[in-house]
Amino acid sequence: MSGVRLDRWLWSTRHFKTRTVATDACKRNGVKVNGTAAKPSRLIKLNDELQIQKGALLKTVKVLELLEKRVSASKACECYEDLTPTEMYDQAEEVSKRAREGHCFPSSKGRPSKKQRRELEEFFRKQVDSD
Repeated sequence: MSGVRLDRWLWSTRHFKTRTVATDACKRNGVKVNGTAAKPSRLIKLNDELQIQKGALLKTVKVLELLEKRVSASKACECYEDLTPTEMYDQAEEVSKRAREGHCFPSSKGRPSKKQRRELEEFFRKQVDSD
């Protein structure tokens, strides 16, 4: 196997819940392969380095095994090496905690609208970049 589609690999290694969500993340430039923005159809190879933006967390992983089908969580962890420093996880948790406490946005009832969700994602990206 020479390569696997990026969106399929992200879904099969359980970085995203559905393949559609993985595709959307790629389209919004939330996933970079070896430092460059990548389309969902990009073929990834062994030892490629991926940067995955999930909310406030910028996760960096190295591809160790190519998968086309979804596998169990324990097997999925063996297919990549997590290069993200633990400080990044702590920062992302702190940003999420502040947002839940209401320091960022006024509380509203129900689900956020599409516009509010985009504003939240942008806010989290700025928080991570400034820290």
